[in-house]
Amino acid sequence: MISALLVANRGEIACRVLRTCRELGVRTVAVHSDADEDALHVREADAAVRLPGAAPAETYLRGDLVVKAALDAGADAVHPGYGFLSENADFARAVLDAGLVWVGPPPEAIEAMASKTRAKELMGVAPLREVTAADLPVLVKAAAGGGGRGMRVVRDLAGLDEELAAARAEAASAFGDGEVFVEPYLEGGRHVEVQVLADAHGTVWTLGTRDCSLQRRHQKVVEEAPAPGLPPGLTDSLYAEAVRAARATSYVGAGTVEFLVAGGRAHFLEMNTRLQVEHPVTEAVFGIDLVALQIRIAEGAPLEGGPPAPRGHAVEARLYAEDPARGWAPQTGTLHRLAVPGGVRLDTGYADGDHIGVHYDPMIAKVVAHAPTRAEALRRLSGALAGAAVHGPATNRDLLVRSLRHPEFAAGRMDTGFYDRHLAELTAPDPDPYAPLAAALADAHGRSRFGGWRNLPSLPQTKRYRTEPDGAEHEVRYRHTRDGLAADGVRVVRADASRVVLEAAGVRRTYEVSRYGDRVHVNATALTALPRFPDPAAQRAPGSLLAPMPGTVVRVADGLAPGTAVRAGDPLLWLEAMKMEHRITAPVTGTLSALHVEPGQQVEPGALLAVVQEPRH
Repeated sequence: MISALLVANRGEIACRVLRTCRELGVRTVAVHSDADEDALHVREADAAVRLPGAAPAETYLRGDLVVKAALDAGADAVHPGYGFLSENADFARAVLDAGLVWVGPPPEAIEAMASKTRAKELMGVAPLREVTAADLPVLVKAAAGGGGRGMRVVRDLAGLDEELAAARAEAASAFGDGEVFVEPYLEGGRHVEVQVLADAHGTVWTLGTRDCSLQRRHQKVVEEAPAPGLPPGLTDSLYAEAVRAARATSYVGAGTVEFLVAGGRAHFLEMNTRLQVEHPVTEAVFGIDLVALQIRIAEGAPLEGGPPAPRGHAVEARLYAEDPARGWAPQTGTLHRLAVPGGVRLDTGYADGDHIGVHYDPMIAKVVAHAPTRAEALRRLSGALAGAAVHGPATNRDLLVRSLRHPEFAAGRMDTGFYDRHLAELTAPDPDPYAPLAAALADAHGRSRFGGWRNLPSLPQTKRYRTEPDGAEHEVRYRHTRDGLAADGVRVVRADASRVVLEAAGVRRTYEVSRYGDRVHVNATALTALPRFPDPAAQRAPGSLLAPMPGTVVRVADGLAPGTAVRAGDPLLWLEAMKMEHRITAPVTGTLSALHVEPGQQVEPGALLAVVQEPRH
């Protein structure tokens, strides 16, 4: 029996495993980088061991350090979570060689399937050995790992070499393995997968389907179970292929077999030899705890009987610290508050006051709703997200709400190109017109010691705000009167430092206001309070390229130097942030007049990277 387990991971999945271990009475050990010294998973574990450094390659990808940590802390088992070393056969062997229990599939099964190229060969699907114009579009993919890292769609042969180089660099950073391969890219397909669970006695369960078609950067955003609208015959064939993959590798534990469904046919993509981020939707539908089952299987227990009967529908949304309207740029900063209404499941690796840094994935939480029908699950999840308090960096919360309520998605007609078609409408600014006024009135009340009453009529007070992340500026006016605060066009029913009630056109609305320095959150609207008079020193020269996020300059375009002629859209340099590469392109056609960074340099948001000057006419 396992008595003490080390989680070789961080964030939400580490907290998820710790929670199950507490319920099972298993003691827990966390590992952490210097950047995660005070992270939630560290605070929740019974013991913790430091991995010196901050970058994944120095810490969570160092299998030797993780095994030593388990032995030093007295653990007798290791759970890999997902990402990092979870699909590394050498790490699994090192755990077993150290006399520890490995909560995962045998190293041989990982070896057979963790490399997507070998997995395809095993399942009779060969990747492209060379690419011609007739093969386009194609998809460049990392052979190790997943999560959209090291993945690129190529539609032009001229850009293939560049995309291959970028994918290799990103894969090496995320997984410690830069191998990539190329396969045909099928337009308009759905990403459908099957959850499998196998014991060491030859039993293989298939635990339903999941649809994970809503993706950005080839990384899943919304997942659900079961996959809607699949004909019974196709579902049966997906189950059969999933069992074939498991039996072909003598699989043990939890795994996922992924397919692209297009034209009524299923095309094998890969087998993930680990728990998936989206596993909670399967747990909700089948009423099980997959982590608990993983642990029992690792202890040698058989799967008794058959799988439980499925019940209802579950949908999961991934809440990211990112700006979807600006290339999904990851965001950093303090997460001041995260509160989601009841009735849904919240899996997170953060607590109020925690810092979201630059070194790891920007996912803040997963929010999961389960209901008797798909329509009810979508409504429950969208309502919970719309009513959530997410105070801190910009997030994709509004995008998630709009996605869940989009007619195409609601009708189950989505595919992996959903955001390519609808991103502009889903990210169009739609701030509450009264949010800036509510922020100003709350601030005015908080600053007034005597309720703001004056013997003489007061002059209008003016405040300026910028809505985030769209950057639109708003100016609002209000007055102190004998009856309290007043504003034109609305009736101020109530105003204090944290709550404002306004009535406009006969409709009363309540605004919850929270202030963190110059940042103000009014219900779901984030604002930045602006000074009355802008600082001239903050102005930048036309053509200035500013860092959209904190990160590291990983490379600069070949031959780029002051005086180089560039065209609008040309890649100038690449930033790595949160394990993803982000291309910085020329904003206009002109001449590079200044380059302020070099490879290896760390930059903060808003840092001046380069200046491109347009020709003078």
